Amino acid sequence: MTTVYDNHGTPEPTQGERTTLVVAYVLDLIAPFTGYLFGIISVIISHIKAAETPSPLIRSHHRWLIRTFWWSLLWVGISSILLLILVGYLGLIAVTLWWYYRVIRGLIAYSNGQSMPG
Repeated sequence: MTTVYDNHGTPEPTQGERTTLVVAYVLDLIAPFTGYLFGIISVIISHIKAAETPSPLIRSHHRWLIRTFWWSLLWVGISSILLLILVGYLGLIAVTLWWYYRVIRGLIAYSNGQSMPG
């Protein structure tokens, strides 16, 4: 398969790469309703695809999803410990809201053709 480049010499994402990214975002959107099982599937997809795509746009979004998953896991772990003193519930709610913020922000940026920071 031939790599297509834009006017700036940057590889254009293929339709398969675009579809895979949207699937990863959708999995993350429904992850809280599945006990974050779909989030695990999404982060596996993102780890694989971030390493193999030549497109900086697609790679930045997969890295965004990867960071969202791992930071969320850290904060869920801390919040779970804090459940012993009942403030953990607030932490778990905050993590879920932050999760949705990151996924929705990423989807909006992707629909506008923008890369994610970092």
